Amino acid sequence: METILVTGGAGFIGSHVCVELVQAGFRVVVIDNFVNSTPESLERVETITGERLHWMDVDMMNLESLDEVFQTFSIDAVIHLAGLKAVGESVVDPLRYYLHNLTPLLHLCECMQKHHVHRLVFSSSATVYGPPQQVPILETHPIKTENPYGRTKHMSEQILEDFQRAYYPMKIVILRYFNPIGAHSSGLIGENPVGVPMNIMPYLTEVAVGKRPVLHIFGDDYPTRDGTCIRDFVHITDLAKGHVKGVEATDRMKSGVSVYNLGTGKGTTVKELLHTFERVTQKTIPYWITVRRPGDIAVSYADVQKAEEELGWKATKEIEDMCLDAWKWQRLNPAGYIKK
Repeated sequence: METILVTGGAGFIGSHVCVELVQAGFRVVVIDNFVNSTPESLERVETITGERLHWMDVDMMNLESLDEVFQTFSIDAVIHLAGLKAVGESVVDPLRYYLHNLTPLLHLCECMQKHHVHRLVFSSSATVYGPPQQVPILETHPIKTENPYGRTKHMSEQILEDFQRAYYPMKIVILRYFNPIGAHSSGLIGENPVGVPMNIMPYLTEVAVGKRPVLHIFGDDYPTRDGTCIRDFVHITDLAKGHVKGVEATDRMKSGVSVYNLGTGKGTTVKELLHTFERVTQKTIPYWITVRRPGDIAVSYADVQKAEEELGWKATKEIEDMCLDAWKWQRLNPAGYIKK
């Protein structure tokens, strides 16, 4: 049984990745500093899987603390999810993003080299592409990041490429996410934003549960079929399964760096997402059309052929599943996780 270290494993994506790893037969070690998450999510992962996780409260800014993890456990591969991820926040406080998204990665590379761990799956983002020159977006699309968050992801990818060239045994899979939404079908784990949600689905479900009065749609005058932005929404469970495929790929691939898009390959407008949610949940969602947000692009969705052919991964869940599972999570957990 291989042991996988998951950094940031208590978060929205991390908790779902842990479920899929355990169910695929891996032993999971989680580190998190719980700044934007809670141990409660990991306890619920254990409830879902019936297996115990090993988890530690570790701040990756502290190299000695991170090194202790590698001394304590025999790690076979790492999935690096930890980091800050709000685009707007990164514009307001860019130095914090550069510090907290790049320093932990440098520390992680140092520990992996020191302890001879040669397999890494890195959480990147479609944000690195910027406004697409064409859709669907291929992995070979030019990089044009337009905000500090996206630049930290691009810089991280460059760091990993340089690291791999200098430390030849490394086998690295970079996953560029599109728009993960939904929740585990059990309703036990899901997206639990701190404060005002930055993403549409948790905002939508908080309106549906009565926590917020109205959904804001930022612009309906884009050159799309209903005027609202088109995005590639992918179910969080499908995304999590992509990480398992990524780990498995690092075991069989030759040394090097491989990049994959994770999405559905289909675009859905904001209004289509809203109306699908209303249809499948029988909830009416009040909404306001407001001005466009700076930096929002009209259309973005993935070409996922490379992930299908090389990883053997393909998203299977539809928008209806994403809406139903997100609503189940919100309905069963109107206040989110209980902080401990």
